[in-house]
Amino acid sequence: MGILDLFLQSSSSVSLLGALVVLLLVYLVSSFSFSSQEYGKEPPGPRPLPVLGNLLQLDLKRPYNTLLELSKKYGSVFTVYFGPKKVVVLAGYKTVKEALVNYADEFGDRDPMQIVHEFTQGNGVVWSNGDSWKEMRRFALTNLKDFGMGKKACEDKIIEECDYLIEVFKKFKGEAFDTTQPIHYAVSNIICSMVYGSRFEYDDPVFTSLVDRTNRNNQLLGTPSVQMYNMFPWVGKWFAGKKEVQKLFAANRKQNLQLFSRLKETLNPQMSRGFVDAFLVRKQNLEESGITNSHFHNENLLMTVINLFAAGTETTATTLRWGLLLMAKYPKIQDQVQEELSRVIGSRQVQVEDRKNLPFTDVVIHETQRLANIAPMALPHKTSQDIVFQGHFIKKGTTVYPLLTSVLYDESEWERPHTYYPAHFLDKDGKFVKRDAFMPFSAGHRICPGESLARMELFIFFTTLLQRFRFTPAPGVSEDELDLTPRVGLSLNPSPHKLCAVSCM
Repeated sequence: MGILDLFLQSSSSVSLLGALVVLLLVYLVSSFSFSSQEYGKEPPGPRPLPVLGNLLQLDLKRPYNTLLELSKKYGSVFTVYFGPKKVVVLAGYKTVKEALVNYADEFGDRDPMQIVHEFTQGNGVVWSNGDSWKEMRRFALTNLKDFGMGKKACEDKIIEECDYLIEVFKKFKGEAFDTTQPIHYAVSNIICSMVYGSRFEYDDPVFTSLVDRTNRNNQLLGTPSVQMYNMFPWVGKWFAGKKEVQKLFAANRKQNLQLFSRLKETLNPQMSRGFVDAFLVRKQNLEESGITNSHFHNENLLMTVINLFAAGTETTATTLRWGLLLMAKYPKIQDQVQEELSRVIGSRQVQVEDRKNLPFTDVVIHETQRLANIAPMALPHKTSQDIVFQGHFIKKGTTVYPLLTSVLYDESEWERPHTYYPAHFLDKDGKFVKRDAFMPFSAGHRICPGESLARMELFIFFTTLLQRFRFTPAPGVSEDELDLTPRVGLSLNPSPHKLCAVSCM
C-alpha cells in the first residue's frame, strides 16, 4: 500500500478540513498580487497582508497623512491595499497634474465607494461614469450657467444672501457663537436658488434638515467605521455608521421627492425656475417624442440634485469657516485685509470686479483654500484602460487617489507649505500671482464643475463679512489656543469652535 493511500485512510475529517484551510490561505496569498510582474513593472508599495492589505498601517481617521508618509518612501506613484482593494496613489504636484491633465481620459473614471454606490447605483453627476456622467455633467453645467452661475445675476444673489447672513451674525451682539449653521445655510441658498428656483428661510425645517443631514453625512463618510464597511461590506451589519448613513440618505431622498412633486405641480415649460424644472421639461419632451430609454429619468434627477446640493454647500461653506477662524487666529492678517477693504472699497458693497484692486484680500482667500486642504485625497478615480504611467504599469479598473494634500503642501512648490503664509501668492511688487500648484478644485475631466461659482461666493461672502465684523476668539480663549486640527470627515472641516463677530460698521 502506498504512502498516499495510508495517509488518506488515516486522515480524519478534521485534518482534511485543516488541509483545506491551508490550501485556501495559500491561494489567497498567491493570488493577492504582492508584486505581480505579469504586465510589467507595477508601482511599488508596502507589503500587504492577505485580506487585510495595508490596513494595519493606515490611520483610518486621517488616511491622507499615512499616504503622504508612504510617498516619501515609495515615490510619487505607489500601490497600497485598502483591505483587499488595490489602490494606486499619485503624490506631488507634477505627478498629479500629469495624470489628471495629460492623461485625463486614462485617469478620468470615477470609482464610487461601496456605501455610495449602494445609494446612487451609477446615477447622478459625481459618482457616475460613461455616457450617463457625460450627459448629466453637460446638462448640469449648461443649466447652472443659464440660471446665473458665473454671471451678474448670481453675484446679485450672493450679495442679497450676505444681507441675511449679516443679520444673523448681528443677533449675537458680539457674543461667541458657532458659525457652522448660518454659514452653511447662506451658502446653500445660492445653489438652492439655481437648483430649486428659490432660496429658503433659515428657519425653514425642510431646508435646515436637508443642510444639517448633508453635513452629518459628510462627516460620517470619513469615519473609520464607514471606511471599514467600504473595505469589508460583507461584515457591514457590525458598522453603526452605515446604518446612520442609510437613514440620512433615505430622509434626504424623501424630502427631495416631495420638493420635486411641488415643483412639478406648478411647472411652466416656457419658464423654468431652476435646474429641476429644466430637467423635468427635458424628460417630458423626450417622453412625448417616444424616447423612453434616455438618461433623463427620475433617479438621475434625484442623484444629480443631491450631488449639486452637497457639493454646492459643503466645500464653499467649509472654506469660508476656515477663513474666519484663520482671521481670528492671525489678527495682524485680519488687520491688513480690513485696512485694504476700507481704503479701496470703503462702506459700499464689494463687487466681483473689485477683486483685481484687492490683491492682499485675494491672496488671503487663496492661502486659506490651500492651507485648509479640505479635499486632501480628492474623490477616488479609476483607470479607464491599461496604462504605463511614469514607467509603471497600471491595469484598467484600478482605483486611483490623486493626493491633493501632497500638491497643496508640496515642499518643492511652496516656500512654507505647512504655514499660513499669504505671501505665497504675492509677487515682489505686492500683486497677486497665480501658482500652478494651487489645485484645490482638482484638475482634468473631474475638476469641480462649480469652481467659478465657489470662487465668486468665497470672494463676496468673505469680503462682505470682513467689512462688517471683527472676528475674535471666544472669551477666555487666546489666539494661540484656537485649534487648526481638522475634524474627521469626507472633507476637512474645522474642529468645533465659537467666534465673536464684533460689528465694525
